[in-house]
Amino acid sequence: MSERPPRTEALHRRHGVGAVDTSLAQLRRDLCDASHELHRRGWVANHDGNASLRLAAGRFLMTPTAMSKRLIGEHDLIVVDGGGKVVQGARKPFSEWALHKAIFAIRPDVQAVIHAHPPAATALAVAGIEVEPKILAEAIVSLGDRIPMLRYALPGAASQEAALREAAAAFDVVTLEHHGVLTCGDDVETALLRLELVEHLAEIALRALPLGKLRTLPEVDVAELLQRRTRAGLGPAARVGKARPAG
Repeated sequence: MSERPPRTEALHRRHGVGAVDTSLAQLRRDLCDASHELHRRGWVANHDGNASLRLAAGRFLMTPTAMSKRLIGEHDLIVVDGGGKVVQGARKPFSEWALHKAIFAIRPDVQAVIHAHPPAATALAVAGIEVEPKILAEAIVSLGDRIPMLRYALPGAASQEAALREAAAAFDVVTLEHHGVLTCGDDVETALLRLELVEHLAEIALRALPLGKLRTLPEVDVAELLQRRTRAGLGPAARVGKARPAG
């Protein structure tokens, strides 16, 4: 029930024995790989979606606005300060930076944030339905017993940022009504895997709902699985006193 299956070659490059390369050059490659994967999987269209990584000294590496994730190269990525001002790169930041910033601010352990519009999860959000993780044991260990959906608000609305800060304090994934999905993690691959799992759950739900209501696991089993989640180092209970320092 581990959250991480064997990593792909593109998103898991190690140098030496067990040493993960977290240099800026490697982070640029990882962010580009993730952007291309978002497009390849059909989780974004047009210029949709965005991704960011926390750097040192209060700076962040991000995908630019007004560019297909299919085409993004390392030279297209930009570095911004905490206020979203570009300090490196020629392109412009995406308009939804405030959502990413809200997660980074409330979660010092988070190093990566991804926003996308995967069709199944977004379809449920358009219908006003939360994605249900309690239909699969593995999903509870990886994501917890709930994936909250934030109510619709115009992009940039202060009310949505406040709701996101509250939700992100306890959850690694949220859906946005009429908008899509936000995921976070301690690296870009983890955020991508969580996005993949949410979309997988949504696809299962959309196939199961026409057959009847979704049947969730017994509450006693859910409680046990949440304990396993904590023992695996996942979720808010496991994060207490273990926040990873920024940079």
